Amino acid sequence: MVFRKFETSSGKLVLAGKNAGNNEELIAQVQPEEDVFHTAKSGSPFVNIKLLKNEIALQKDIKESAIFCAAKSQDWRDNKSDVEVHWFKGKDIYKTKEMKLGTFEVKKFKKILIKKKEIEIFLKTNKK
Repeated sequence: MVFRKFETSSGKLVLAGKNAGNNEELIAQVQPEEDVFHTAKSGSPFVNIKLLKNEIALQKDIKESAIFCAAKSQDWRDNKSDVEVHWFKGKDIYKTKEMKLGTFEVKKFKKILIKKKEIEIFLKTNKK
């Protein structure tokens, strides 16, 4: 399992899938209380903040991870504008037999609008 990796400013490890198969692997290792992100539009990596036992993600970890998700999406690549990201918990993700590789449903999520400027700043400061 090789994922894209990012570290938040508070030191949390964030993992992102690289393709549909890799997204399947990523979701398989997500813990129920961990935070997960995906853009509202298809063509995005699933992004997961890894937490130690009894640890919680800070608001800034959530924002930075959502920006990371948006920056790696096809929505950003194709439109270079604001990107809507969905934020949910591992326990809210499910899959049925009919769903294609890398596709999942989510029971409930919150929306985070990531501004174009936030993505541009992220990409300038995280060149890898």
